[in-house]
Amino acid sequence: MGHRILPKRIILVRHGESQGNQNDTAYATTPDSQIPLTTLGIKQAQLAGEHIRRVVSDEGLSHNWKVYFYVSPYQRTRSTLREIGRSFTRDRILGVREECRIREQDFGNFQEKEQMKANKADRQRFSRFFFRFPQGESAADVFDRISSFLESLWRDIEMKRLVQHQICDDEINLIIVSHGLALRVFLMKWFKWTAEQFELLYNLDNCECRVIQLGAGGKYSLAIHHSEKELVKWGFSPEMIADQKWRANADKGNRNDKCLDAFFDHLPGNSSSSDSSDSSDSESYSDDNSILTCDQDGEIEIKTLADADCR
Repeated sequence: MGHRILPKRIILVRHGESQGNQNDTAYATTPDSQIPLTTLGIKQAQLAGEHIRRVVSDEGLSHNWKVYFYVSPYQRTRSTLREIGRSFTRDRILGVREECRIREQDFGNFQEKEQMKANKADRQRFSRFFFRFPQGESAADVFDRISSFLESLWRDIEMKRLVQHQICDDEINLIIVSHGLALRVFLMKWFKWTAEQFELLYNLDNCECRVIQLGAGGKYSLAIHHSEKELVKWGFSPEMIADQKWRANADKGNRNDKCLDAFFDHLPGNSSSSDSSDSSDSESYSDDNSILTCDQDGEIEIKTLADADCR
């Protein structure tokens, strides 16, 4: 099997302000999928495009970067992508794909304001992750389709569909334009967070970004691009922050066994990942290929984009 060409970054972007964000009565007369951006939302998306360009180009220091977009089929996400795209020339864009599985959580076809208010109050009492809206979805349901999307994403990477006919030293940046809850669920699946950890997270602001970046050791982390202060602001627990910092520098064959402490009281604490008797299970490539059916033992060599043979 050829060497996998891993994206340098995966950037998650919530859509700009929509008419539903501005006035939630819009959902009573307009299907959720057809809610448009406001004038402010359009401006937010344009500014997000400028910000993303600075990130992927390392403030202009990198010259071999490319972007590939995945976008929810909803009108507000497609419009957000259209405005973000103004910051990129055609030669920088590898491709774009509309992806239905990263759509907004379904709340029902039309949303009566008072009933939706009562449903959201019930969700707070029951569980933000497991509560299912009548005639709609729970966050757990969204988790299932995001998991399916990730399987397809990693097949695309494995088969080098994102870099076809491109030179091999390109820095690939995947940009996913979606919705607040779907993006939190994406992070949950990516980093293997528990339902309890998901409950801690705050929603992204309109056009706010989360940058997941590949570390030198072969693992992805939010702590490479984002500060600890930002992680705290987003609701990360001290354990989640420590894990992100560990991932930023960890080798691909290592595991963070401290996560076991939450499940087994009798295990000794402070176990070192280097002391683990098994460093070749599905935690290798912990954030990227737990859903693959091959090379889960961590033995596959990761080459840099500069020396990968992708022709």
